[in-house]
Amino acid sequence: MALAVMNKREFDSLEDERLGWACMEPTFSQIRAKDMAVKAKVISELSEGQRALCMFKVFYGHAKNSEMEYYGWITHLLQNPDMWAGVMNGLSFFGDVDMSRLLEETKEVLETRNRRLGLEWKDAAITDLDRDKELHAEVEQLYRRFQQISPASLKAIAAHIRANADEFVRFEEDSFEV
Repeated sequence: MALAVMNKREFDSLEDERLGWACMEPTFSQIRAKDMAVKAKVISELSEGQRALCMFKVFYGHAKNSEMEYYGWITHLLQNPDMWAGVMNGLSFFGDVDMSRLLEETKEVLETRNRRLGLEWKDAAITDLDRDKELHAEVEQLYRRFQQISPASLKAIAAHIRANADEFVRFEEDSFEV
């Protein structure tokens, strides 16, 4: 279980979003640009809370910048049922009902489109939004809600981290030079 190392003052000063990143950086450095087997092994060694945070951060970090990335990442997760389950379990762990509902609703919208057009998850491409005006309008609305819900998700996750710091962080002593 890889713990982030920082001093208490730094931990206390980090904004909600940054706190989650700081706690996951040791894990992300182990899995960045690695194959799925390595990623799965590293993630399996995390505590339940770390795994929940990791999966949320992987999803959020990829989906937060644009509606195209939101669409692309949701379809990527849905192509990989274990990853989708990991994100949904993470949201459940943090009690994030609103984000969970939004992702389920997004899944339903996309599944309905896929059925109507005879497509599978692997057929999805971010350029779908350029070619399908109806899809673009739906994803735009879902992404706007994602942006509205995200701050509460980040706040709840940060509150959990702060209340359970020993699961995420090893504090080092402040060193003051005189």
